[in-house]
Amino acid sequence: MDLESRKRWTDYSICKDCIFDFTDTKQSPWYVVLADNKKKARLNCIAHLLSMGPYDDFTPPSRKVELPEKQNNKSYMRTPFSCQTYVPDKYST
Repeated sequence: MDLESRKRWTDYSICKDCIFDFTDTKQSPWYVVLADNKKKARLNCIAHLLSMGPYDDFTPPSRKVELPEKQNNKSYMRTPFSCQTYVPDKYST
């Protein structure tokens, strides 16, 4: 945490309000994200940004895809999991 910024919190807030007074317009608005809950703030921000532009569905028409046979080399030995660093699996199915 920036200790000096905590001492100047009100000063920074006053400056921010002043900047908003001069630059927040109907043509180019500032959007403020309520961020007490960081996860909700991020999701709300993403949803808002996605809602701001047009959406065109570019899903290709369905068609059957022919997959080649999977290569199966019996001499290959995968590196042990214990020797690699993995991203935690928080959202496993």
